[in-house]
Amino acid sequence: MSLPIYDGGVAAGLLSGIVFGYILENAGFGSPCKLTAQFRFRDWSVFKVMFTAIVVAAVGLVALEALGVLRPNGVFVPSTFFWATLLGGVLIGAGFAFGGYCPGTSVVGFFSGRIDALVFMFGMLVGTGFFAGVHEKLAGLMRSAKLEAKTLPQLLGLSEWVVLVALVVVAVVVFKLAGVLERRLGGPLDAEEIREGAQGD
Repeated sequence: MSLPIYDGGVAAGLLSGIVFGYILENAGFGSPCKLTAQFRFRDWSVFKVMFTAIVVAAVGLVALEALGVLRPNGVFVPSTFFWATLLGGVLIGAGFAFGGYCPGTSVVGFFSGRIDALVFMFGMLVGTGFFAGVHEKLAGLMRSAKLEAKTLPQLLGLSEWVVLVALVVVAVVVFKLAGVLERRLGGPLDAEEIREGAQGD
């Protein structure tokens, strides 16, 4: 019997996390200046990176299933509860806007030497502990408005490939629009602006 630390899934997850963190840091996402610029529509790097990841993952999953490498429904998709998702989205969005970090980028920021990221991580742990304490009282809300559909194709009643094509089209259009907004608002932020912002914190 092997120890959990040597489990293939744990090792793959750890490696993926390290690579993901490296990519985030190199994209400038370890700085809250880069992240909050998204909310000012000056720098669309966050949207571009995350939406690209969504499209690539979606295309990859559907292609692997079509090739028989991945069995149908081979990936677990949790149920969506509308009000819980809406409330969680609002809260994490507010934290992102005010603090300049999300859970993943706060870890990247901390290991990049940013003390404010450590403060954010501490607040995240406190918030998680508080939520755990009141979870039972909020169980009714958290489990209400369950959506029967678990994926966009199921929700829209369309083929997976139609939805994928639509996602790609949306990505191209929004990326073009983002480029226009960035040029008009003086973005995206360059390395010097990120450094200056860090020194000013």
